[in-house]
Amino acid sequence: MTGRLPQKPKPWKPGCNGCRVFCIQWRVHRSRSLPRQSAVPTPLARFALVSPEYFCQANIKLTDTYKDAPAFVILSVIEPRADTPQSTKKRSTMPSQKDLIVTLRAIVGARHVLTGEKQTERFRKGFRSGEGAALCVIQPGTLLEFWQCLEAIARADKIIIIQAANTGLTEGSTPNGTYDRDVVLINTRRMDKLQSLGDGEQVVSFPGSTLFALEKLLDPLDRQPHSVIGSSCIGASVIGGICNNSGGALIERGPSYTELSLFARISEDGTLELVNHLGIDLGETPEEILTRLEADDYDSRAIEETNRKASDTDYAARVREVEAQTPARFNADKRRLYEASGCAGKLAVFAVRLDTYPKNKTEKTFYIGTDNPDELEGLRRSILADFETLPVSAEYMHRDIFDITRSYGKDTVVLIDKLGTDRLPDFFALKGWVDARLRNIRPLRHFTDQFMQFLSRLWPEILPERVLAFRDRFEHHLILKMHDGGIEEARALLNDLTKRSGIDFFECDAREAKIAGLHRFAAAGAAIRYQAIHSEEVEDILALDIALRRNDRNWLESLPPAISDRLSHKLYYGHFMCHVLHQDYIVKKGEDPKAIKEEMLKILNLRGAEYPAEHNVGHLYTAKQSLAHFYREIDPTNSFNPGIGKMSRCKHYH
Repeated sequence: MTGRLPQKPKPWKPGCNGCRVFCIQWRVHRSRSLPRQSAVPTPLARFALVSPEYFCQANIKLTDTYKDAPAFVILSVIEPRADTPQSTKKRSTMPSQKDLIVTLRAIVGARHVLTGEKQTERFRKGFRSGEGAALCVIQPGTLLEFWQCLEAIARADKIIIIQAANTGLTEGSTPNGTYDRDVVLINTRRMDKLQSLGDGEQVVSFPGSTLFALEKLLDPLDRQPHSVIGSSCIGASVIGGICNNSGGALIERGPSYTELSLFARISEDGTLELVNHLGIDLGETPEEILTRLEADDYDSRAIEETNRKASDTDYAARVREVEAQTPARFNADKRRLYEASGCAGKLAVFAVRLDTYPKNKTEKTFYIGTDNPDELEGLRRSILADFETLPVSAEYMHRDIFDITRSYGKDTVVLIDKLGTDRLPDFFALKGWVDARLRNIRPLRHFTDQFMQFLSRLWPEILPERVLAFRDRFEHHLILKMHDGGIEEARALLNDLTKRSGIDFFECDAREAKIAGLHRFAAAGAAIRYQAIHSEEVEDILALDIALRRNDRNWLESLPPAISDRLSHKLYYGHFMCHVLHQDYIVKKGEDPKAIKEEMLKILNLRGAEYPAEHNVGHLYTAKQSLAHFYREIDPTNSFNPGIGKMSRCKHYH
């Protein structure tokens, strides 16, 4: 006897109610009928069409014979197994979805537990791309609430995804696709405290504190943070940078890194543990540790002397090695994967301890232009190999991204220039709230982007005249910021190069330096705006974040026509001294971005490049073996942020 599959079989987990489970490989494209009943040892009770990933729900490991099967039919029989009382009891004590939400509301308050698609959309949707479902979004206000939420979620055996500003560019801080368990998303923005240690030589940062707030805290102390906002997003968090090895725009300091952190993990046996490697004696129990840290209830005697690092102290020497055959920095660098650093949300990080730096006495920005990329590479090598003082930063822009940003990033430049940075995270949160409510109304889907674009056209030109003149003259632009002794070194070298090469430059006044920097900052968001305004012409934005070899002289790519003909724009910008480039490609309507990406990655592999460089793998890149091993080591049950690096989404990585 054969049967037909129902169009929508009821959801069913293999092995439920103690039933014995049989699986039979079933080729969808060859037959729509179930196997004959004689193939089943006992009467058929229920069946369901599932993908191979579905087996992780029952912790069933498929043999190699079946791993590539397109689908399976799961057959359940009605005879309960004799050895099921224990497992039945365990399941009966598992909190239901409703019970979990009630518990979470009791911990953080009802207003800070969001449910429903519209309420949660701005948290579930990535800054540039990516979106998935979540049972709820919770917003704890204290470290203790954060811990109590983790306890409740772990007891309920749910997936935990943690985000702060949700400014990731590779979908790594939002749900994505389907999972074998419900997802609970924790937004940490309310836990935004910062604590200064000593005279400000170090700071302790809570999960929701931002780089902007850290700069503001350190300013009266004549100190600077370990990192500043680079090319990506507004309102980025300090801990988000640590978890993703972000940063590196500041050449003397490199990417965000620390070996001093306070975090929670779930062990192999499912136990939630709090690990205090912050180097501060705060007590023994999680409740005591978190309460004392929140209240700043410790003195200098509690701060331990330690050899563990609170920054990447080796980076300045590494970036100077211009003949090295490896990149200066990239996300999968094993030297900089340590507990919270590089964990990509596979740990719940409560606090990190970081170095700060004295302010520079004087700074000067040089705006440099050329039509020859080889001349920029020669400048880079001279600075890194010969200068006593490294640059503060060296930001590159190609003329094409200059033009896109001038038109589609203008409102960002104006907002930061006129309002400052303090209000911008709230502004973009409001934009996300509006977008979520208009998303399903097709004519209004991109209303906020269209409205902001309309307003920006009414605003007078904001770019300085000398910057615009260089745009007309040169294809390649470099914004070089030097400090103290490096100012005269750069001035002398640039004056010499103008006499014997096609390079030209000018020294920016304060206004020119500010606006040129903001223009570079707005580049990544400008590409997103372009896509929103021209959605009928654009299939997608393909964004690559790459780290070239330090000795790669041919840093500017040349794509074959088979690829470039499928793109409307190729946008190049990045952190030039460390050879980290952001390459955004606007894909023509009807073309396949995934296929184009695979072709591009093959080219990058041949060049010895590493990717991603600083945005981390998220759900867009495959984690290399060393990085995947690190993720499994710190999160053996795959309870935190499963699926990143295109790894398994199933419990225990089955």
